[in-house]
Amino acid sequence: MGSALDVHRLHFAFTITFHYLFPQLTMGLGLLIVILKSVALRTGDEHFSRAARFWAKIFGINFALGVVTGIPMEFQFGTNWAEFSRAAGGVIGQTLAMEGIFSFFLESTFLGLFLYGEKKLGRVGHWWAAFFVFLGSWLSGYFIVVTDAWMQHPVGYQLGSHHEIELTSFWDLLLNQWALWQYAHTMLGAVQTGCFVMAAVGAFYVLSHRDPFYGRTFLRISVIVGAIAALLQLSPSGDMQGKMITQYQPTTLAAMEGLFESQDGAPLAILGQPDVAKRTLDNPLVVPNMLSFLTYKHWNAHVQGLNNFPDDQWPDKIELLYFSYHVMVGLGTMFIAIMVFSAFLLWRKKLFEARWMLWIIMLSVPLPYIANTAGWLTAELGRQPWLIYGLMRTAHGFSPRVNAGNAWFTLLGFMGLYTVLAMLWLFLVYREIEIGPEPEARSRAGALDPSVAA
Repeated sequence: MGSALDVHRLHFAFTITFHYLFPQLTMGLGLLIVILKSVALRTGDEHFSRAARFWAKIFGINFALGVVTGIPMEFQFGTNWAEFSRAAGGVIGQTLAMEGIFSFFLESTFLGLFLYGEKKLGRVGHWWAAFFVFLGSWLSGYFIVVTDAWMQHPVGYQLGSHHEIELTSFWDLLLNQWALWQYAHTMLGAVQTGCFVMAAVGAFYVLSHRDPFYGRTFLRISVIVGAIAALLQLSPSGDMQGKMITQYQPTTLAAMEGLFESQDGAPLAILGQPDVAKRTLDNPLVVPNMLSFLTYKHWNAHVQGLNNFPDDQWPDKIELLYFSYHVMVGLGTMFIAIMVFSAFLLWRKKLFEARWMLWIIMLSVPLPYIANTAGWLTAELGRQPWLIYGLMRTAHGFSPRVNAGNAWFTLLGFMGLYTVLAMLWLFLVYREIEIGPEPEARSRAGALDPSVAA
């Protein structure tokens, strides 16, 4: 970790991991707020409008923190990754500029209208404001995913006379097949974060007997949407993302699965510890032939192991890649179990009385953040040693004039600043949850019965 390259990688990994804590919740809540506003518009029930306004405040807090932590990353392309920016700026600059000009301004403008313009807009206009906030957040996600997908699977380019990468087809970039499935997988992960957060707050309100009416609404909507998202995350999005990796990044597939030797009828590793030096998977718990079936739909299909590729093309952090992938898959399986069983209890009209299940939902709220982080670690570690797959190695993309000491100085500064921001975020979100969706009603109830306010 002493080399400048290692510190630059750690620097960007830290800032982007912290930043993504916020957009994943705003993208997930954007859809749920539109659902709440749609029910309010259809039924005329003010209860759902108040619920939407409550979550819009939490959306706004996360949006603000996302902006503050997202801007520095734009500068990091120049300060920490100058060679990469010089080579590929003509390509990635397209989508990053579109994200800022189109989606960010769309989302921020209509978020302001949604939060402060309800009386002027009316019921229908306020629904459209919610929809455009949702659309802006999801467009933002698409442009960012397109940028990363091009680094995973570069298309629509040619090399210039000075080895710079020139864009030849804007539409190939924008409609990259890798981007389409990566985007679906990413958005479903964000929806699950939004659903688990909304469900956890709902479970808290029901368990604590404060605002239980809203708590039941939050649980009902988030559990139904969360169950659908969890199943779609497995298939088709997860399945198709796996097929893309199998086809275009077979080295990544082998490292993710801890498959050191090519095999017919390759097993799927459920547990195990990769020993890269000995090129084995220690203490494996495997399902025979399953990896061959999942990747090629044939039980005895040949799957390439790491031994088929030169050592200098292997990901350089195979152990971390392997465990990140298995954490993501394991948590995704848990999400299916939690959300589908909660939906079953909801259908049987037993969820709100099943305190043990409500506790599970409430305590699971950190898990989608961990799963999304593990998923992005899998994607970025799996691409190594390439910064742009097959075109530019990571070792050739950083800023050679920024030494390790310079990078450590700014990284430590970011760590200190982001610690303060994290505490501020927790305080603001906690305060909104404590105030609740209908503080006026609680104030009136407290005035009549002091035990309610307590």
